Amino acid sequence: MLGTIIGAVAGLVAGGFISYYIWDKALKKKKEKLLEEAHAEGEVIKKDKILQAREKFFQLKTEHEKFINEKNSKIGAQENRLTQKETSLNQRREDLQRRIREFEITKKDHDIIRENLNNQLAVLEQKNEELAKLHRQQVDKLEVLTGMSAEEAKAQLVESLKEEARSEAMAYINEIVEEAKQTANKEAKKVVVKSIQRVATETAIENSVTIFHIESDEIKGRIIGREGRNIRALEAATGVEIIVDDTPEAIVLSAFDPVRREIARLALHQLVTDGRIHPARIEEVVNKVKKQLEEEIIETGKRTTIDLGIHGMHPELIRLIGKMKYRSSYGQNLLQHSREVANLSAVMAAELGLNTKKAKRAGLLHDIGKVPDDEPELPHAILGMKLAEKYKEKPDVVNAIGAHHDETEMQSLLAPIVQVCDAISGARPGARREIVESYIKRLKDLEDLALSYPGVMKTYAIQAGRELRVIAGAEKITDQEAEQLSYDIAKRIQDEMTYPGQIKITVIRETRAVNYAK
Repeated sequence: MLGTIIGAVAGLVAGGFISYYIWDKALKKKKEKLLEEAHAEGEVIKKDKILQAREKFFQLKTEHEKFINEKNSKIGAQENRLTQKETSLNQRREDLQRRIREFEITKKDHDIIRENLNNQLAVLEQKNEELAKLHRQQVDKLEVLTGMSAEEAKAQLVESLKEEARSEAMAYINEIVEEAKQTANKEAKKVVVKSIQRVATETAIENSVTIFHIESDEIKGRIIGREGRNIRALEAATGVEIIVDDTPEAIVLSAFDPVRREIARLALHQLVTDGRIHPARIEEVVNKVKKQLEEEIIETGKRTTIDLGIHGMHPELIRLIGKMKYRSSYGQNLLQHSREVANLSAVMAAELGLNTKKAKRAGLLHDIGKVPDDEPELPHAILGMKLAEKYKEKPDVVNAIGAHHDETEMQSLLAPIVQVCDAISGARPGARREIVESYIKRLKDLEDLALSYPGVMKTYAIQAGRELRVIAGAEKITDQEAEQLSYDIAKRIQDEMTYPGQIKITVIRETRAVNYAK
């Protein structure tokens, strides 16, 4: 019995050991399997993290390179500005040194000439004394020989030589007059040449296009807009033809009026920078830019008067001076031309001993009649004279403005000085182009002709004068009247104007509904 029990217990113990061995072996296999799965999952997670880290690295590297390129661009622009300033300062320093050398040479020559004159005067006085002694001796001898007194001999001699002396005197007078004329011409040329040499000149040719640079060609599509609505709204608001072609990273703005081109350029810059480009936003930005440009015009006028040392000028005249920056005369920038005439007038007035400040003032204002807002049918010299008189300029300045084209009588020496300096500035080679002036005048006449019809609000000559766009109010004319207006304008252009090719007249009858949500 006991042996049976012991055998049973031993069997149970052996069975337990066997079961434990089997369970332990299965547990080890499961553990190894779990470790393998965890290792595989860890490898996958590791690869994902490495890929994410690489992507983040390349993103940060791209942003860093972009930042470095922008910094390099700014540093390059600053270096260019510093180089230009250094060049300008070197040029001014050389000019100042040259003037100092000229002054020193002139002073030295003056001292030498004065010393020579003093020596010559001393020699001349000595010779005069010797001549007087000889004269007295000769008179005494003649009185002894002729038996006549000196007075009697003198009267007889004068009577006998009167006719001969008269003829010789007339010849001598003619010779002096001719010599005086030659000397006067020579001195006048000398003054003009000195004035030209002392005033730096620039060749300023106005263009009819402006290139607007963009960062990428994707922006072109946003500027054009859906079905071209953005570009049409921009052209209608500014009156500038916007040419979007295959030229990389560039858009061409074409218009004969520099003010319109500048408004279009600044408006495009703000729209592209802001990113919101749609018709309502375009009109808002264009109106804002017009106000900014008006402020810039006033600032330009103030800066010009300060640079030239002109003070006490009426604010309206200062605004008109700033407006000259966006006008041209025969292709020559009007503000540069007026500044040049002012400097030339001051130099010439100084050479002649006249008031340099008045001369500079008259030279700057001489073409002010080319830039008024209303532009009445008057010669620009007469209109400028009336404007200067209206804003309390001095009478001799007013007369110089009105007489620089001989349209009024010259009443002071300032008038011929301004007239001559205007001719000098305009006669430089490359200063003016007659063709550009006539072309711009034709486009201006086109716009004025269409604007004279009732109901017309705005007119824009585009496509180099081959198309005339006329904006009419919907409440003022009907569709049928718009067609008739287009025909009437075309007929009048044919009858009254001379132009190459053909001109397309497009009348746009615009309706607007505006409301405000409050």
